[in-house]
Amino acid sequence: MRRKVVYICSPLRRGYEKNIVKANLYSRFAYEQGCLPIAPHVIFPQFLDDENKSERKAGMAMGLQLLEICKELWVFGHKISEGMKAEIEKAKQMGLPIRYFSESMEEG
Repeated sequence: MRRKVVYICSPLRRGYEKNIVKANLYSRFAYEQGCLPIAPHVIFPQFLDDENKSERKAGMAMGLQLLEICKELWVFGHKISEGMKAEIEKAKQMGLPIRYFSESMEEG
């Protein structure tokens, strides 16, 4: 079965460890909905230093490039970080569908 590729958009910086756990839960949720989740903010900090301005900028740019292959952007949580704003804006420019979910993964 070919899965729809969706971009997982959620906070990272404030409460890093807790937010990684949440992003993994959101990715699992998307997988259970039959999608292929892409969560760059979980992957890139494994080899990039988010506290280093140039590496953070590179990570954001690579994430936005990955967004270009996605069919939808899924935004989780009520707080929208600066990084999330950039992802949402790019999705709007691309005309991608954007779906909003609470932290408990309820759409609305």
